[in-house]
Amino acid sequence: MNHYKLLTPGPLTTTSSVKEEMLMDRCTWDNDYKIITQKIRSQLLDLAGASKEEYTAVLMQGSGTFAVEAVMNSTISNRDKALIITNGAYGDRIVKIAQSIGLAFYQYAVAYDQYPNEEEIRNILIEEPDITHIVMVHCETTTGILNPIEMISNLSKEFGRTLIIDAMSSFGGIEIDVPGLGIDYLISSANKCIQGVPGFGFVIAKIEKLLACEGISRSLSLDLFDQWKEMDKDGKWRFTSPTHVVAAFSKALDELEEEGGIPARFSRYQKNNHILRERLKKVGFEAYLPEEKQSPIITTFRYPSDDFHFEHFYTFVKEKGYVLYPGKLTNERTFRIGNIGEIYEEDIEELCDIIETYIGVVKK
Repeated sequence: MNHYKLLTPGPLTTTSSVKEEMLMDRCTWDNDYKIITQKIRSQLLDLAGASKEEYTAVLMQGSGTFAVEAVMNSTISNRDKALIITNGAYGDRIVKIAQSIGLAFYQYAVAYDQYPNEEEIRNILIEEPDITHIVMVHCETTTGILNPIEMISNLSKEFGRTLIIDAMSSFGGIEIDVPGLGIDYLISSANKCIQGVPGFGFVIAKIEKLLACEGISRSLSLDLFDQWKEMDKDGKWRFTSPTHVVAAFSKALDELEEEGGIPARFSRYQKNNHILRERLKKVGFEAYLPEEKQSPIITTFRYPSDDFHFEHFYTFVKEKGYVLYPGKLTNERTFRIGNIGEIYEEDIEELCDIIETYIGVVKK
């Protein structure tokens, strides 16, 4: 089997030691395994700057989207209405979730390269007083834009609305003061900035809010409240958990701490991103977003010319050891390069050398 480095927003390149944790089989009922679950929950609260008296961490089987749907399904009742703020495909996916569940909602959408407008949102909240929840994606991996979480936080506080933040691609790589921002539910996944492998998502929830959610869920398996109550007893998941993934994630959390925590990981990702943008600009690849809107998570690049063939480019780069990501925009031809995972400056420099070689070959 060939081994590639994934320059994607997750799944991503993991360390050998994280992979090795999956070589041992574990029993879901065993106390040693339940201790791992409780350790993870405690460490997640520490990363969020949240106390166990005010917040809890709930782990949910499945991909990140499962965790998002669990929150939407379990915390927004038939009497409530959500304001869903979107500027990318993952915000649009939350709208699809709301439609599937049958939730009342108002979608406020802006262009994929634009921030939500504060005054427009304020006017919506004034004109739609029945809105009870505000939902937004923090880092939209459609483009890599980092949305203004502080502005949305201030509006939710001003209007007394429940705040749900999809921090799938940012938590663990960008510092988020969950209590300070007044986030009621923050959602992320094992295979993003904490650098575990796919298999479960997690929700950092304000206990006071979660207590009011009993009986809201329209689903058995996606009932966040019931999952929390069972997990809070002794660390037991309600249904079969991805034991290998959980063990790997526990190791990934330890490695995040060893690296220097979120500030150190953010610095590494940001350096990766800076090198990537600067070097590719020199060979004709224009970044879709201006630097001030760019997250250090993933970067979207426009095709350098009308005759650029991404599939050929992708194959060339993959043969040299790196896997890129296709674009997700519908109105422009783009591709994406992730900066997260077990990826360092030397990897980005090597990738840029490969791309420069490709451009030289194509021009000939």
